[in-house]
Amino acid sequence: MANNNNRNGTQARKVMVVADPTRESAGALQYALSHAVLEQDELILLHVENPSSWRNTISTFLKMPSLGSSTTASLDLGGGGAAAATGEGEVDFLEEMKHACRVSQPKMRVRVLRVDMDGKDRASTILLYSNNEGVDVIVIGQKRSFSSALLGYKRSGGGGSMKGTKMIDTAEYLIQNSSCTCVGVQRKGQSGGYVLNTKTQRNFWLLA
Repeated sequence: MANNNNRNGTQARKVMVVADPTRESAGALQYALSHAVLEQDELILLHVENPSSWRNTISTFLKMPSLGSSTTASLDLGGGGAAAATGEGEVDFLEEMKHACRVSQPKMRVRVLRVDMDGKDRASTILLYSNNEGVDVIVIGQKRSFSSALLGYKRSGGGGSMKGTKMIDTAEYLIQNSSCTCVGVQRKGQSGGYVLNTKTQRNFWLLA
């Protein structure tokens, strides 16, 4: 079952954040930590390995609530910071994200999943693993505006695999096709809040 009761009787949920070394993904994680998870929940950082590999180096600062005050945690996705180095001497952005989770929610269980596409497209892979893990909520960073994403979705013909339909937006595909709730998150600056998209709510503005 996806939900388990903790000793206080509150249902624990599984929240999956799609993790990439991008500002959009960092914004999605920040939203999840500040608005979507509680300490009894489990947060899964899912990274779908890209055959062409990510080589961009960026540094994003996340402001995270801690005991009623603001604690600033740095997600240095390209070098330095609290992350562990990989065998190639590069910093693992997933370790940076995991560290940020620990700063924000020290008691929450955090798990990292690195998966390959195995011939599938990215969105289908995310859907597969969210179903396998019994996830309750998917949180994914969304770069493009809803209108652009919807246009790409319509042109793809909707439904089915995304393979060969480059116009489609991964977040929009997940919003429309996931069996659980999927939240597309656009971060509007450090203090500008978020624009959220779900299957039932569009361009919902949430203050930080």
